[in-house]
Amino acid sequence: MFKNLFFWLVILILLICVLIGLNINNNKKHDVDYTTFLSIMNKNEIKKVSINGNHINFIKKNNSKYNTYMPIHDPKLLNKLLLKHIIVSGIAPKKQSIIFSIFISWFPTLLLIGVWFYFMKQVKNNVSKGINSFGKSKTKIFSDKKIKITFLDVAGCDEAKEEVSELVEYLKEPIKFQNLGGKIPKGVLMIGPPGTGKTLLAKAIAGEARVSFLTLSGSDFVEMFVGVGASRVRDVFNHARKIAPCIIFIDEIDAVGRQRGSAFGGGNDEREQTLNQMLVEMDGFEGNEGIILIAATNRPDVLDSALLRPGRFDRQVIVSLPDIRGRKKILEVHMKNIPLNTDVDIMVLARSTPGFSGADLSNLVNESALFAARSNQKFVSMSNFEKAKDKIMIGSERRSMIMTEIQKEFTAYHESGHVIIGRLVPEHDPAHKVTIVPRGRALGVTFFLPESDMISLSRQKLESQISTLYGGRLAEEMIYGTKQVSTGSVNDIKIATNLARNMVTKWGFSEKLGPLLYTDNEDNNMIFNPVFSNNKYVSDATSRIIDQEIKLLIEKNYNRAKKILNDNLDILHAMKDALMKYETIDSKQIDDLMNRKKI
Repeated sequence: MFKNLFFWLVILILLICVLIGLNINNNKKHDVDYTTFLSIMNKNEIKKVSINGNHINFIKKNNSKYNTYMPIHDPKLLNKLLLKHIIVSGIAPKKQSIIFSIFISWFPTLLLIGVWFYFMKQVKNNVSKGINSFGKSKTKIFSDKKIKITFLDVAGCDEAKEEVSELVEYLKEPIKFQNLGGKIPKGVLMIGPPGTGKTLLAKAIAGEARVSFLTLSGSDFVEMFVGVGASRVRDVFNHARKIAPCIIFIDEIDAVGRQRGSAFGGGNDEREQTLNQMLVEMDGFEGNEGIILIAATNRPDVLDSALLRPGRFDRQVIVSLPDIRGRKKILEVHMKNIPLNTDVDIMVLARSTPGFSGADLSNLVNESALFAARSNQKFVSMSNFEKAKDKIMIGSERRSMIMTEIQKEFTAYHESGHVIIGRLVPEHDPAHKVTIVPRGRALGVTFFLPESDMISLSRQKLESQISTLYGGRLAEEMIYGTKQVSTGSVNDIKIATNLARNMVTKWGFSEKLGPLLYTDNEDNNMIFNPVFSNNKYVSDATSRIIDQEIKLLIEKNYNRAKKILNDNLDILHAMKDALMKYETIDSKQIDDLMNRKKI
């Protein structure tokens, strides 16, 4: 950087010298022709004249300055000026040195040659640097003073923090463990879904222990030339040994740590050599080196078994999605610097965001602040958080979408059917909000707010969910008739059918089939027809019974929902009217409607 600044500074100085040498005058003067000069002189308007060869500078009596050029030397001009009593002065021509004249004439050429040499040198250095650094790692190194993150900045993963807390103690006081013959884990593998805070937790370990932090991605090792990745692995560990104690963090280690020999055609030589070198480096650690390798992945099933054996990644830390208390703590961390309105209820937000990761909750707080800023609010209110949550979960409002009154009424009846069934069946989550404003691909949405995180589901709760899912279709059918039922229930039918199928084939909720497993595909809820697949779990006769049991389960809950709506038609109409008027109603208004009160 200093060389570049020095080069351009020299160029700037030379240009200034050239401008001075060419005698560029910044004080602008008016240029006039020689005829005008003579006319002004004859009118006695000139105060002073300076003559330099054929160049004439003159000042009028009003102190304005002018220039002119005498095309042919006039020997009588001096007498005319003196007769007019004009002050006349002469300017001796400046003599430039021969060296300066040569420099001025050759300067453009020298400048071009200098620039050419400079850029050629830069290209040569870059090529040389690229060749020499081809086997160097792309590690980002953070000193202990640069890392400000501690365990106080990490929330929602208390169990993971407890598991890695002893790493902090070892890095602070290694002798305490070594005196008793204890060996700290050489490697820690963090496993969890994306956005759960694996990288943040690794930084917090370094921040708590006040040690250096080396970070890179698994893909940084991968190269098309065999041996380059292994060279980069060696370079990373060489860096770590120089600044130990430290932490090496490799994100997405599955990019380089996949099972060897699993690729088509025998494997990938470059990736496998990189993995082999990493295994060798981990085995080469000495107990007192003070280097801990932390890796993160969300796909532990594809990792090579040699990576996971004792002596390498000794410990596996599960960083799972936060529960309701964890989400509350994460929200509190992200809300520290946000001016909140008094109506913000963090526990309600934590309850209404099941399945959100730490990154999702951070995005929720940020989107809420953006909504408040667009409205020129000084504080972020609960309504801003509700808007942000709805946007993240189902998309932005489509206010520009034009819906006819009939379409709005259809949607209002449909959503009202979901709400009423959900309120009157047992063990169902209470309705939090219902809207007929189009969002994403949905024309209307009903939000159910769980009281707490669900670890397991009862049969009664699952059947209540099936009944609620068919509430929208039933409302349309009862109001408009079977011929006017819309296609808006396609997603409800899909979810209800998959629930019923799982209840029969996976969870043993069928009296005829009993508690047996009737599917061999954990990732797909569909049962394969034995005629078209090699499914050995079910026969033709069993497949027919499965279909019958699923249909009976759906019909049972469908009829229950139909009876509930028939008994509460007045509430259905009242809720439809409220949605047509307000478009969105919340839990308190739903309570009033269910108690047959006006809102």
